[in-house]
Amino acid sequence: MSLEIDEVRAAIAGELRLMDPSVRMSRSLARQLLDPDFVEVGASGRRWTYDEMLAALPELDGAVESGPRYEPSKFTGILLAPGLVHLTYETTFDGNRARRSSLWRKQGAATTWQMYYHQATPIPPDSM
Repeated sequence: MSLEIDEVRAAIAGELRLMDPSVRMSRSLARQLLDPDFVEVGASGRRWTYDEMLAALPELDGAVESGPRYEPSKFTGILLAPGLVHLTYETTFDGNRARRSSLWRKQGAATTWQMYYHQATPIPPDSM
């Protein structure tokens, strides 16, 4: 198996962990997966920083074990450079769909991949 495939799989695994309600509810677990320079542009258009996301994540969609969960599909990924993976995929949450794009990076002596940037764009209900 190639290094690129391993790195893309590691980024996808991190992405899936961030959708897990137990991770979303735990700032310490989420902190392990978010890069200190993290920025997100959410489906609402709001810009989130690392500190804002860590503070709000337990209250955001998908943070309740018994509630609706993100259903990801159509993952694709590519190694852009050593230590930098770009992922694209779609999610459905409570009937709403979004296209998503994330950059994951692994720096210096870091042993784990961390999400550096994330953007979500709503998919209109009548779109393919």
